[in-house]
Amino acid sequence: MPEWLVVILLGAIEGVTEFLPISSTGHLLLAERWLPRQIDLFNVVIQSGAGLAVLLVFTKRVRQLFQDWRQPATQDYLLKLSAAFVITCVGGVLLKATGFKLPEQAAPVAWATLVGGVLILIIEAAISRRKLSDEITWTIAIAIGVAQLVAAAFPGASRSGTTILFALMLGLNRPLATEFSFLLGIPTLLAAGALEIFSAMRHGGIEPIPWSMVLLGTIASAVTAFVAVKWLLRFVQTHTFMIFGWYRITLGAAILILLR
Repeated sequence: MPEWLVVILLGAIEGVTEFLPISSTGHLLLAERWLPRQIDLFNVVIQSGAGLAVLLVFTKRVRQLFQDWRQPATQDYLLKLSAAFVITCVGGVLLKATGFKLPEQAAPVAWATLVGGVLILIIEAAISRRKLSDEITWTIAIAIGVAQLVAAAFPGASRSGTTILFALMLGLNRPLATEFSFLLGIPTLLAAGALEIFSAMRHGGIEPIPWSMVLLGTIASAVTAFVAVKWLLRFVQTHTFMIFGWYRITLGAAILILLR
């Protein structure tokens, strides 16, 4: 299979799965059973495409936040969004400083994917009769920031899935939990991609980096993420996340079976 086609497929998989609560890492791991494995920089940077797609989807909302920044409600929202991002950055730096490394084996990713699916079913059952709030409290904002760290430490947990689950557990309704998670994902994914590029250009390596393929994968990720995010925003208006819970359980079990 041509390299460009492999790159487009991997970018598309990343784009579709990054913001759906189903674990992009799990899907890429499964795809790389049949497709050539890419360098770590590729897998990190193509996430930036998904972040750019969300920025495009939420252009009107982002513009509104900046235009109305003097309004107390808007300032409160931006402060909470910033706090969640800072928690993620500080936690990420601390993880790196302690020498934390992501697991290279398939089993931890598979188990995180599967357990995450079970948790979705449990949480959805627990909140099914509760009246969910439309207020993002400081507790929720901080919890979502911590949730991003949990997802970073346990590949397969799903960044969007973990943040949304934390918010739902604390009583926030699905549309607002999804929006806050997605908006937080913009600076998180763009910063991660920028840091990876900066590190690669600063330190270099033995082999040249295929920047054209990285760019192609990022574009594929952006296009597919745009479609996936638009669909999910409509979906959460009238549906629960139960279907994603069952899907994750199936995916996690498949990875455990196929990648032994």
